[in-house]
Parts: sequence; structure tokens; C-alpha cells
Amino acid sequence: MECRENLVQWLSWILLLGGPLVCWLQLTTERRMLYGRYTKSEDRCLVNTKLVWMIQEVPSLLVPLLLLLSTESRAGVGRSLLLGTFCLHYFHRSFIYAWRTRGRPFPVHIAVKSFIFCGMNGLLQGHYQLHCAPSWQNPVRMAVGLLLFFAGLIINIHSDHLLRSLRKPGEVHYRIPRGGMFEFVSGANYFGEILEWFGYAVAVWSLPAAAFFLFTSCTIGPRAIHHHRFYQQQFKDYPQSRRALIPFLL
Repeated sequence: MECRENLVQWLSWILLLGGPLVCWLQLTTERRMLYGRYTKSEDRCLVNTKLVWMIQEVPSLLVPLLLLLSTESRAGVGRSLLLGTFCLHYFHRSFIYAWRTRGRPFPVHIAVKSFIFCGMNGLLQGHYQLHCAPSWQNPVRMAVGLLLFFAGLIINIHSDHLLRSLRKPGEVHYRIPRGGMFEFVSGANYFGEILEWFGYAVAVWSLPAAAFFLFTSCTIGPRAIHHHRFYQQQFKDYPQSRRALIPFLL
């Protein structure tokens, strides 16, 4: 399959321009991501959170795999490894995380938007890696990027585990998360995921990967800030040294 350069450019620029817009809307208006603790009480169109997380995330796993199986690609070992890290994250999110999560019922309109994004981004990252990326990869940059990716993945998974352990099944009240990166930031799980995609962008060194990293940072970064404010309002003894998203800085 030939590289569709126009498609790659268009999808990348949608993420590059859309990410800052979403970030600005979340930080300056009430248009935050209305799921979890921010779900509106009047929102009646809700579905099971386990099912939603699987359905909305799985396109980012299936689309690259379908491209790999149904088209001719020139991907070597390096590019296959990089695409494999992308798929590894979404395998975990679609099946392991989705199965273990205990979140509140999920608004359908958020799930639909996430499904569309995951399908589009799966197409962008998969098509670029399989049909467009240069055959040669800088081994040092790739190694550093992969190290950052797996460090972020571990932080993300461990932070999700700590959050689940705060409440027993059926409980709805909140507690202060402690341990791991939560000792430094309120959004430790978001910090881990942003670190993942920063590492991925460093390793891949492409416009699509950079656009994905920026879009992710702009969508979940403000959520970490909202969580931080929520904890400060709810708990008078909330650690003052803890930051929202980036240790010691933000």
C-alpha cells in the first residue's frame, strides 16, 4: 500500500490544532470531560463503564492490526516494534484496564467521541508506521524513547491500581490517593500516560507521533488540574507540596 501523505498531513494537523483548542476550552470554560466524578446528574444516557472503555479504546488496537494483516507494508523490525508499543498500550486499555475499572456509568456522547478519535488515531499511527515511515531509525533516540514509554506505562498502570484500591466495590466517596507518583502529583495516572506518548514521539520522531502526544497532553492534562482542585477543595489536609501534573512544576 502506498503512503497517503495528504491523509497523514490532514489527520496530524487536526490533532495539532484540535489539542490546544480542547485544552483552552477545558481550562477557561466549564466544557471539561464530563465523565467519572464530573458526570452531570441530568445526563440520563449512560452505559456500563467496563463495556464503554473496551469499545471506545479498541479501534486504536484493531485498526493498525487490520492494516498490518490486509495491506502490504514495508515495516522493518524497528517500525514494527514502535507500532507494537502503541498497540500494547491499547491492548491494556481495551481489555485489562476495562475489565478492572470500577468507574461510574459513562456518558454515551463522550464514548462516541472517544471511539471516533481512537479510530482516526489508530489509522494515522498505523498507516504512517506501516507505509510511510523511513526505514532507518536512530538507535539511540529509539532506545531513549522506548525507555520513557515503558516508564510511563508502568507509572500509568501502577497509578490506576492505587486508585482502584482506594475504594471497595460499590463505594462512591473519595479518598486522598497515596503512594507511587501520587506523592508528587494529583494526576499520577495522567502523568504516566503523557510520559508514555512523549517517549513514543521521541522514538518515532514523526509529525503523527508528535501530534498525538500534543493532543493527549492537551486533553488529559487539564483533567489532572481539575482533579487537583477537586482534592484541594474536598480535603483540608491535602498535601500542599503535591502538584497537579508535573512533579515540582505544575
